[in-house]
Amino acid sequence: MTMASITAEQTNTEIMKKNRIQVSNTKKPLFFYVNLAKRYLQQHAEIELSALGMAITTVVTIAEILKNNGFVNEKSKLKKKKKTHFLLS
Repeated sequence: MTMASITAEQTNTEIMKKNRIQVSNTKKPLFFYVNLAKRYLQQHAEIELSALGMAITTVVTIAEILKNNGFVNEKSKLKKKKKTHFLLS
């Protein structure tokens, strides 16, 4: 790997961390995350929603609200056993 490719990967990782929303179903209400996602979409071309365990249903609901209102298109969905990531743009 060259130094340029390492730097590009680090920059890409930093950008993804800045537009990631880690959702909890106990700390904040659902529409807090919906409004936060709308604000992030104004600043970035795409956002990532992620959750663990019981909050997965909340992330799916947020993604569906954003899609049904025409704010985003679902780019990718990654589901593991107790972890979910949505990439929306």
